[in-house]
Amino acid sequence: MSVHVGTSGWTYDHWHPELYPHGSPAHERLGHYVRTFGTAELNASFYRWPPDRTFAGWRRRLPEGFLLSVKAPRGLTHAKRLYAPEAWVDRIARGWHELGDRRAVLLVQLPPGLARDDARLDWFLARMPPWIRVAVEMRHPSWHDDGVMRLLERHGAAYCVMSGARLPCVLRATAPFVYVRLHGPDHEHLYGGSYSEADLRWWADRLREWRDDGRDVFAYFNNDGDADAVRDARRLRELVSAP
Repeated sequence: MSVHVGTSGWTYDHWHPELYPHGSPAHERLGHYVRTFGTAELNASFYRWPPDRTFAGWRRRLPEGFLLSVKAPRGLTHAKRLYAPEAWVDRIARGWHELGDRRAVLLVQLPPGLARDDARLDWFLARMPPWIRVAVEMRHPSWHDDGVMRLLERHGAAYCVMSGARLPCVLRATAPFVYVRLHGPDHEHLYGGSYSEADLRWWADRLREWRDDGRDVFAYFNNDGDADAVRDARRLRELVSAP
């Protein structure tokens, strides 16, 4: 079992020179990223789902052993709110197939205004091919219930563990893998600030516990401002690997 630590996205102008040299064109940023990290979470797919050929291109470009998690499209999660998901599931499966052995986890982020609806979530998860690992991020408080966790367990889907302003930090593993999104330590604003050394050590302990329990772990930093995500991901990876 392994712990994979990376960032949410890899192309930000303000990550010069922390991750890539000043003046590097956008098309070279992924090359710099993969020399530092072995996994990433793609967020651009939320706004526009890539064509199949783009997934095939990533499979060719990404180095052996690199694992890419991908955020599900907002057309499915925010416009349709998981209703009648079949057409989207088809598109996702085609892209996932093209990604091949570079695929990690499909992140399904539910909108914060979507309250608990077990039947809707159950229908969606039942239509996902079993070879696609799915993590569900639930921001409405009504979802945080043992019944929902059991539903996820039945489908082998991961509850997305969250860290961030006003988000509940529920340390619950519902699948053979664990998915963690670290949205920043700021108590008032998401995506801002850098985690303290004490916070990172605490998270390193949790990630190791899940790994030692026989689960693969994927953790992504989403506090991209000031390249904090890059520094925090590097440090967390060091701490997880330390004796």
